[in-house]
Amino acid sequence: MAQTIRPFLWFDSRAEEAAEFYVSVFPDSRIEGISRYGEAGPGPVGSAMTVDFMLRGQSFVALNGGPVFAFTPAISFVVDCETQDEVDRYWTLLSSGGSEGQCGWLIDKFGLSWQVVPAALGRLLGDPDPERARRATQAMLGMKKLVVSELEAAAQGK
Repeated sequence: MAQTIRPFLWFDSRAEEAAEFYVSVFPDSRIEGISRYGEAGPGPVGSAMTVDFMLRGQSFVALNGGPVFAFTPAISFVVDCETQDEVDRYWTLLSSGGSEGQCGWLIDKFGLSWQVVPAALGRLLGDPDPERARRATQAMLGMKKLVVSELEAAAQGK
């Protein structure tokens, strides 16, 4: 089934750069098309107006719309990771030039918020033993990048 709802990301002037960056971070990703401003403006002639891109099967549109709107952490993208190596890779790439937040959240160099989440997190926070879940939750609340071995150790009371 074709995707009928696509995230539309408003950038000041770096939509093309951002799309190229995201495509370089995620495997199986690509730029699908770029519409450029012409003589009618309002952007500089030849600069990207919109960039259609695909990240791992998910379609996005980026717009150079000027400094009218800015991203906030109220909207973020979750990167589900199977392994700690994946968490480490995405965390390093996406946080570079941005800022690290708490509990696996970060803001990239374009101001967009991401959550880099290991698959083990749901299992640990949803442990049927409430004490194990509490300890894992407390450990998570003290982390920036999520580290599965530390979350598991906390759940076990170590």
